[in-house]
Amino acid sequence: MATPPREHIAESLLKRAHSPDAAATILREKVKQRHLLLRPTSPDPSLNARSKRQYERLQKSKAERKSKKPKPLSAKRKRALCIYEIPKEQQKYAIYEPIHSMWCAYMREILGLSEGKRVYVDANSAGPMLVSADYHGALVEVTRSRCVSRVGLKGIVVKDTKFTFEVVTAQNELKIVPKEHTVFRFEVPFEQQEGGEDARKPLVFEIHGSQFENRAPDRANKKVKPHSDPDL
Repeated sequence: MATPPREHIAESLLKRAHSPDAAATILREKVKQRHLLLRPTSPDPSLNARSKRQYERLQKSKAERKSKKPKPLSAKRKRALCIYEIPKEQQKYAIYEPIHSMWCAYMREILGLSEGKRVYVDANSAGPMLVSADYHGALVEVTRSRCVSRVGLKGIVVKDTKFTFEVVTAQNELKIVPKEHTVFRFEVPFEQQEGGEDARKPLVFEIHGSQFENRAPDRANKKVKPHSDPDL
């Protein structure tokens, strides 16, 4: 007398949570008919001497390639090599004047002032644009600061770090201005019309450096909510 087939252990477990028909369907699709994926393996070095030599050559070549790959410089090494320092011969105001002209065109574009599309901007529309804008090339002037000696300092931004603006003044001097407790002013002139200069006055903006204490790439994705500044 033939013995009846034993119930699959997975089917018995599935019947505890599902109906018999659902358990049979899950068992058939997920267990019995499931494809078994096989990955080809490397030859076992212990099988023969030839496979062992090939394995050793492969490991040696990997180690050589890894040793030849240059390691990235550490922050300490970068400071020692002065990678991010602006050379003395490049601290010239005339070098960065064309960059300032490009920055003015860039600001007119993001504010919607190019091609005469708009002639008026308000805080609600311009605020998010100014927060996420790039200030490399901006001609900024310090209007208020807890350090009185910095008031009136004016120059083109050549480096926008997390806590400072590095500017080159008209006297070809590089100045590092902390953003904290400092208010900066800059102007965005309108695009000159053909046949003469534009009689409209440039737009004047003031930004609070304490709200810009972020790196330029991080500031582009940061959402800033309006709030009062207790330090002013």
